[in-house]
Amino acid sequence: MNISNTPNTSSTITGFILLGFPCSREGQILLFVLFSVVYLLTLMGNGSIICAVRWDQRLHTPMYILLANFSFLEIWYVTSTVPNMLANFLSDTKVISFSGCFLQFYFFFSLGSTECFFLAIMAFDRYLAICWPLHYPTVMTGRLCTNLVVSCWIFGFLWFLIPIIIISQMSFCGSKIIDHFLCDPGPLLTLTCKKAPVVEIIFSTLSPLPLVIPFLFIMVSYALVLRAVLKVPSASGKRKAFSTCGSHLAVVSLFYGSVLVMYGSPTSEHEAGTQKIVTLFYSVVTPFLNPVIYSLRNKDMKNALQKFLEI
Repeated sequence: MNISNTPNTSSTITGFILLGFPCSREGQILLFVLFSVVYLLTLMGNGSIICAVRWDQRLHTPMYILLANFSFLEIWYVTSTVPNMLANFLSDTKVISFSGCFLQFYFFFSLGSTECFFLAIMAFDRYLAICWPLHYPTVMTGRLCTNLVVSCWIFGFLWFLIPIIIISQMSFCGSKIIDHFLCDPGPLLTLTCKKAPVVEIIFSTLSPLPLVIPFLFIMVSYALVLRAVLKVPSASGKRKAFSTCGSHLAVVSLFYGSVLVMYGSPTSEHEAGTQKIVTLFYSVVTPFLNPVIYSLRNKDMKNALQKFLEI
């Protein structure tokens, strides 16, 4: 990886400059406190779900095992951005090293892809439980559940491996300023010394697939669930079926809603402020809200958390 200096670039700069959220010093400190609290609450909330599933024998079922793994993923997903963002709030230079930038890029997008795959297999689990209740225990075995979890992590971390290797070998010129709070590929590619249309095509082709394919899978799964639920004669049976999907649907709506605003809007790529706010929502706010959604809408989880917190 080569970095070319230009007259307007200080020779002491040893990496990219993440602008983050430019404001006064007092504003930076206020943002530091705010995001520190959100980060700690996110760790505590998702960590509590992991502990509740681990220690409550009633929750040793595929649905809650997937939820515990999802919470574990959320902890690392928010950790891929927030600690560096907190450091930047207190930094005068706001510099991130080249290796640190590309590592953040890789882990952020790999964990995001893994999250999409997890949401898909959680929808598949709900489809089996509602549409095939008698076959569910024999189909969704512990072995299948483990294989699905491992597959999510493997595919998530392999997906962006080649693009990140290619981009990391490119030469960068100019101010090296990234108008974002994380190393996003869009601003990075604009800093390359030479335009690389092949790399941009590869990235623009590979990037949407971990979003689109799981999203279509989720939509098909819930379409089949909806068809099955509508055939249930009693209103209480319908409510019970919908209640098992409510939390997952809320999480899917939060995550994909913000991601679709980010990548589906034709103007979002031209507005740095919009990019920051929307990215902040699906990368920080959503992991923060997930434990709240699952604990409030699920009686078993709520009871398990209460029992865990009383220990």
